[in-house]
Amino acid sequence: MSRISSLFAAKPSGILSVYFCAGDPTPASVRPTLRALQDGGVDMVEIGIPFSDPIADGPVIQNAATRALQGGMTLRRLFVELEGVRTEIHVPLLLMGYYNVVLAYGPERFIADCARLGIDGCIIPDLPFEEYDTLYRAEAEAAGVDFVFLVTPETSEARIRQIDAGTSGFVYAVSSASVTGAQRSFGDAKQAYFARLKAMELRNPWLIGFGISNRATREAADRYARGVIVGSKFVTLLHTLGDPAAATAALIKALDE
Repeated sequence: MSRISSLFAAKPSGILSVYFCAGDPTPASVRPTLRALQDGGVDMVEIGIPFSDPIADGPVIQNAATRALQGGMTLRRLFVELEGVRTEIHVPLLLMGYYNVVLAYGPERFIADCARLGIDGCIIPDLPFEEYDTLYRAEAEAAGVDFVFLVTPETSEARIRQIDAGTSGFVYAVSSASVTGAQRSFGDAKQAYFARLKAMELRNPWLIGFGISNRATREAADRYARGVIVGSKFVTLLHTLGDPAAATAALIKALDE
């Protein structure tokens, strides 16, 4: 059983996955950030691959990616930083980035390096499901690397079921048809969308991301999904406090307030 599957099997609710952008504040900060998140009790970590032209990220993550790129972070450098990571990091790890970067690196090489380093899954928001299914699915499944796809309030039931049937790991439920960014609460329309997803009884577990920043948004999401994904809130804390352990502690506190 994969680390992602093992997590969902062991923890039926309240899962916390946290995103950070590799290379922010420095390329050497990747491992300390992973250690701080693991030590702080985070269940799963998404490592962002910085890209100059993101299409799903709001200003906070855009700015983090810009800082990372200016500091010299690349996908090649990220893989160097992750060499031997499984000697100390035991929580599930995913890479999250854009298709352009993966294409430039070489998709087959990308999948192989993920498997070699113990990366459990990938989230590539602009990779069309059909392209994954046709070109990369067999290779990814053979390598044991889960490809996680996003669904939104505008995604049809047929499309959601197609993604659910053709992927593994979990389904990433985007809370709104917008870019990343912290929100104070979720309105009735968003909660109706969450309820619709829950009623579908998907094969894969699913998590809610985009907008989780406090106790209200986390609890609203946890009523429907297996847990939440936090990105912009942690990226902001990491940039403001400058210390991964302090940022992790501040995040856990914020999600309880």
